[in-house]
Amino acid sequence: MSKIRSKNTKPEMLMRKTLWQMGYRYRIHYNKLPGKPDIVLVKYKTAIFVHGCFWHRHQNCNEASRPKTNSEYWETKISKNMERDKKIQSELQQLGWNVLLVWECELTSDLNRNKDFIRNKLPTIKDID
Repeated sequence: MSKIRSKNTKPEMLMRKTLWQMGYRYRIHYNKLPGKPDIVLVKYKTAIFVHGCFWHRHQNCNEASRPKTNSEYWETKISKNMERDKKIQSELQQLGWNVLLVWECELTSDLNRNKDFIRNKLPTIKDID
């Protein structure tokens, strides 16, 4: 597990690259907010979390499979991740922040498709592109 990165993952980098091309400027791993969001659009008061389907148990996703070995450990670990996610989202919303969850399976290497996806996810934000 020590080889698994928590920052600068491939889905996170795809999201950042797409946002940058769309003209959004952001902060990464913003430690001034609860949960240290992956990407923060300060101007729009929006915190973006790019979640791994396995680690945060994306419902009805093939990538969110349950390991067959040591299943009790994994169930506990992933359940704690999910509880923490809900708590952090609630804290951010109480502070007046918009919270956007992006799952790794929702992003592709096609940046144009990602742009369309982001436009649909961020309808309240005026598109710069």
